[in-house]
Amino acid sequence: MSDGTGDSGLTVKDRHAAMHAALRQRICLLDYPPGMQLSEITLANEFGTSRTPMRRVLARLEEEGLVQSVHGVGTIVTDANFTELEQAYRLRVELTALTGLLDPVMPDTTFLARLKNLIDRAGQMAVSGTPKSFTQLDMDVFQALLELTENEPLRHVLERLYYQTKRLWLVRAIKAELDLEEEYRIFLHELEAIHIALQSADLAAVAQIQRAHISMSFNRLLQHRD
Repeated sequence: MSDGTGDSGLTVKDRHAAMHAALRQRICLLDYPPGMQLSEITLANEFGTSRTPMRRVLARLEEEGLVQSVHGVGTIVTDANFTELEQAYRLRVELTALTGLLDPVMPDTTFLARLKNLIDRAGQMAVSGTPKSFTQLDMDVFQALLELTENEPLRHVLERLYYQTKRLWLVRAIKAELDLEEEYRIFLHELEAIHIALQSADLAAVAQIQRAHISMSFNRLLQHRD
């Protein structure tokens, strides 16, 4: 009897999660821009799977608002509309504060070293950063800091809201509507403050720092709304 793992040792669930994460990242980095049609067959071939698992992955992305199934057309990448996502962004701001209160997890030395590496990457942004590389870094930071709470419902909602709204910043940055040097500086300051708070074992402060910076980022985007 099969144990649900393939030659790679990954379970079916793990493989589905990897495909979902890869497609979600491509959408958020605008590798798949709004309006692009995604071919179920092409993607299934790329990932070495059948159409049924890929259909499930695309259905999950549709539930998250990143793609839309259009009858007679196929699966289309949705637009990142600020007006439609404004409420989601506000909810994300408020829920972030709960990560320091609901089932918080104290980081170990491995996590702190990982954060230090992210801070080093943030420091390089002023020298060689691009809107796309900054977005990738922001996604890596988000996934790392999400591990500071074990509250699964909260993690699930925050992850969904984050990826729903992530493209808003990148679209504005590509249009040169944001001061990128200032954005990079603010982000580095946030990570350094988080590192100090973690060294003091103050997870509530970490959550409040994140909340404050997400709120400020949201307000900067408001200044450039359509």
